[in-house]
Amino acid sequence: MTSTLEQPTQEAPWWAAFPAPQSTLAQVEADDMKSLVQAAKADPSAPKDWLLVDSVPDEGDDIRALQTGWGEEASSNGRGPRCAGWMQDYIKEVGGEDVMEAQVLKGGVKGWVKKFGGELMDNYEAEHWTSK
Repeated sequence: MTSTLEQPTQEAPWWAAFPAPQSTLAQVEADDMKSLVQAAKADPSAPKDWLLVDSVPDEGDDIRALQTGWGEEASSNGRGPRCAGWMQDYIKEVGGEDVMEAQVLKGGVKGWVKKFGGELMDNYEAEHWTSK
C-alpha cells in the first residue's frame, strides 16, 4: 500500500498580485540621507524638499523623518524598491517628474546600520541586527 503525502502549498507573496514596477530608480547615498536628516533635526522649522518613507514593518529598524517630497528607505532588493518603483510609475503616469522623484536608500536600512549603527534611528535594538 502506497500513501501519498500532500505537499503544503506555498501562498504567493502579497505583491505578486500587482504588476512589476517599470521605473528605474535613483539611489540616495546613506551619507547624503544622514545629512538631510541631521539638518532637519537641527532646524525643524526650515522647509524641506524630501520625504523618507519607511516601508519596513516596525521591527526596531526605523529611520524616521517625514518631510515634503519623496524618498524611499528599505532593503536594496525587496519591499522598498518595489514600493518606490510603483510610486515612480505613478509619478510618471500623472506627469509629476518635474516636481517629484522616488529614490531608494543605497544598501537599504541594512547598509545604514552597517555604516552608522543605530544613529538617527528610532526604536533601534542592536540585538535585532546581530544576525543581519
